[in-house]
Amino acid sequence: MLAATVPLLLSGCYYGHLAHGQYELVSKRTPIEKLLRDPATSPALRDRLTKALEARRFASRELKLPDNGSYTTYADLGRPYAVWNVFATPELSLQPQEWCYPVFGCQSYRGYYELERGEALAAQLRAEGMDVFVAGVGAYSTLGWFDDPILNTMRGADDELAGTIFHELAHQVEFAAGDTAFNESFATFVEQEGLRRYLKEQPELTQAAERRRQQRETVAALMMRSRARLVEIYASPVPDGEKRQRKLREFERLRQEYAELRAGWGDDRGYDGWFKGELNNARLLPFGLYNRWVPAFAALFRKQQGDWVAFYREVGELGNLDKAEREKRLEQLLLP
Repeated sequence: MLAATVPLLLSGCYYGHLAHGQYELVSKRTPIEKLLRDPATSPALRDRLTKALEARRFASRELKLPDNGSYTTYADLGRPYAVWNVFATPELSLQPQEWCYPVFGCQSYRGYYELERGEALAAQLRAEGMDVFVAGVGAYSTLGWFDDPILNTMRGADDELAGTIFHELAHQVEFAAGDTAFNESFATFVEQEGLRRYLKEQPELTQAAERRRQQRETVAALMMRSRARLVEIYASPVPDGEKRQRKLREFERLRQEYAELRAGWGDDRGYDGWFKGELNNARLLPFGLYNRWVPAFAALFRKQQGDWVAFYREVGELGNLDKAEREKRLEQLLLP
């Protein structure tokens, strides 16, 4: 699942676009309790919003996530995604292009409320020889600046909605400026561990959720192995022309490995949509950003014996370090 943290209320054309998009979102919020009392609310939406409130209460009660107005309202944006994120890398590197903002630091993507704006930036970056990926995002966090609503763009099964709520609320707990991998890995761990516990109270969701979890982890491992091989290719001493050929063969291999994996899933479409697009370096970026430090956070959580408050305190201390020292501490957590 992708998440965009948007810097708001800043000057300039780009920031004006963000401020306008956020204002539109805020203006469309309606309290969920009001919609549940409204006889005009469709049964499907009523059920969805009821499940959202259950997950929201669980988040604060069991996961000790912020107990505020976030995810107690609903907004229909009238479009398929909340925002579109643009990811980019050099042709022969997995190093992400970064965009820097006051307060929020440098981020490994640039977000837009309008697809056309994202595509315009993508076209510019492609013309410069970059690998580019434009990803639709169903939800994002304002880090507590606003009470974020449940959106019509938060698609997926009920357990996936719960996971999204846990993930986005985690961003309100800790956010290290300029460290996308740290922020997203932390939120991903909270999402995964929170969902594992949530499903114990929602046994009817468990079987399908477990199938999706296994698929997600298997595909993520596939992507990470491909990333590792590409890193070796780009670091090798061979000429750039040979690197380009090896890059093409690696993406052909990735597509074939997915096809072999997919053959065992029957009618489940899995990640078919993702693999229909062009495979390039930028398309692999989210898998590194969202998963890099998840095992380290899992180790830290075990070290705190599953105490969420103590865990968040330790994460906060990591967030206060400079990036080099933070990564050193996270690497230490990965040691056996």
